[in-house]
Amino acid sequence: MALLKRIAITLGDPAGIGPEIALKAILAKEISEICRPVLVGDRTVLEEVIEKLGIPATLNDIDFIDIGAVTYRGFERGCPSAAGGRASVAYIKKAAELALDRTVDAMVTAPISKEALKMARFPWPGHTEMLAELTNTGDYAMMLAGGPLRVILVTIHTALGNVPGMITRERVAKTIVLAQRACGMMGIRNPKIAVAGLNPHAGEAGLFGEEELREISPAVREAQAAGIPVSGPYPADALFHKAYKGEFDIIVCMYHDQGLIPLKMIAFDKGVNATIGLPIIRTSPDHGTAYDIAWKGIAEPSSMIEAIKTAVLLGGNGAL
Repeated sequence: MALLKRIAITLGDPAGIGPEIALKAILAKEISEICRPVLVGDRTVLEEVIEKLGIPATLNDIDFIDIGAVTYRGFERGCPSAAGGRASVAYIKKAAELALDRTVDAMVTAPISKEALKMARFPWPGHTEMLAELTNTGDYAMMLAGGPLRVILVTIHTALGNVPGMITRERVAKTIVLAQRACGMMGIRNPKIAVAGLNPHAGEAGLFGEEELREISPAVREAQAAGIPVSGPYPADALFHKAYKGEFDIIVCMYHDQGLIPLKMIAFDKGVNATIGLPIIRTSPDHGTAYDIAWKGIAEPSSMIEAIKTAVLLGGNGAL
């Protein structure tokens, strides 16, 4: 019988819902049957989650690594803080270290706060960029899956006004390659990859913008010449419906909300984020810290459960 994969799960920002959903997820039978979860966080945080939220577990029941970033009870909750940002990063760094040296087979990250990272004076706008730097990765992309949709992003965390200037032939072509890799990781051997346009009607032959003519279409043709099964660019307003109906396996999206709005519309509670291109497997729930409901015992762990399942799946398809 094959050994269950060991999955490192960070607690995320201790002020948010991360500790609660991480604990709830690893105690779910559907998770305990498919992997060996290892929580990466702080003993103090875990003790308080179990005690204050009435979670039916003891630390003796849980495999965890005590980082020691939060050592006092009564730490600030329900809002971003520099201390929360520092703890979040400490957990991520340890989990990444464990994944890089193959102590664990994958890492799953609970939500962090971009504001807390900034308050703690870290330069990264999110997990994706942080992990790329920690693993010395140059070509990477954020891929999200939920229900029948899978999207992968050419640009990630940047102001919308910056996006047109960032849509280059090289960047789009690299993301198409990563889209094919993502499908292979998920066991889709002959994927149908679609590329969304940036502008309304995919630019309408240059009437509504020239990014499709100058950058996106040449990148698609380059990928096709390399044997990648990709087509487009398509008008985004119709493309997601086609993918929802099964015509495409993954959509290459030009910017963050272009891909995330339709995906969260259909799979808000079960969406999963995965960073493609890293030398390790990393997934996360597709939601934030939810400070407004943090530490109230009402956070729903469905997306975290799906993220752990996806980490196990990706690790089993030759991704490493």
